[in-house]
Amino acid sequence: MAHILLALFPLIALIATGYFFKKYHFFTNEFWAGAEKLNYYVLFPSLLFHTLATANIDPHSLKTVIATMFIVLFIITSAFYILRFFKRIPPARFGVHVQSLIRFNTYIGLALVAALYHKEGMAILAILLAICVPIVNIISVLALTPSEQMSFRAVVIALIKNPLILSCILGGLVNALQIPIWEGLMNLLKLFSASSLPLGLLCVGAALQFMEMKKDVPVLMLDTFARLLLMPVLAYVVCLWFGLSKLESQITVIFFALPTASAAYILTKVLKGDSQLMAAVISLQTLCAAVTLPWVIWWVG
Repeated sequence: MAHILLALFPLIALIATGYFFKKYHFFTNEFWAGAEKLNYYVLFPSLLFHTLATANIDPHSLKTVIATMFIVLFIITSAFYILRFFKRIPPARFGVHVQSLIRFNTYIGLALVAALYHKEGMAILAILLAICVPIVNIISVLALTPSEQMSFRAVVIALIKNPLILSCILGGLVNALQIPIWEGLMNLLKLFSASSLPLGLLCVGAALQFMEMKKDVPVLMLDTFARLLLMPVLAYVVCLWFGLSKLESQITVIFFALPTASAAYILTKVLKGDSQLMAAVISLQTLCAAVTLPWVIWWVG
């Protein structure tokens, strides 16, 4: 447990630092907006591309990991749509509940796996990210959009313009086709990648809104419990069913134990969902993950 806490401490410290920087106005709101934009469009796509392009990927050995991911996502999404049918949940809130369980904080995930499992773990996580990023974006957009406003063309355009999806696709192609890239460019991407996680974790902290947690407390607690504890248990059961190796099981379970993504707030606001509830979910899950993640890592390890 000591080495788990040692790996988690810098992550928690960076998130807390970002929160206090924002709370006490150490930087302006314009700084945080620019930092999030820089990370979203340049630094984080560089990290995803570099990780996928240089990863030692064996698609045949990872097919069970990918199948596990699909099954867990299918079970959760199906359960939500069945619940929506009976409860008549409006899209503005339904989209929040869906995102609270299927989205994941990639900054925390990558930083944690890099610290604990190094390149072998990063290769597995990179594959999960490459496949999951477009899938969860599609599900999130559909969940937030009223049925009468759904447009296949609009969803496709939004996905094509997503820099994270593009970087995953390009990185995967470079790896699969063994496309040579100039070493100078790769070194630049490596520097961008090294900057992404610290800045991303600071931005995660700056985005926390604890005052919103006073509303809808039962709903918040249920979403948080399901995301941080039920999801990893479900993932572990499916891992056992498929007979995944220890490392594959650890990465998959940790992936499904991550708190939801900070970017879910932006998408919810743009699509006119309940952005206050989404902000509260993100804040509570990020706070509780400091307690649940060490336990999940110890349990699965």
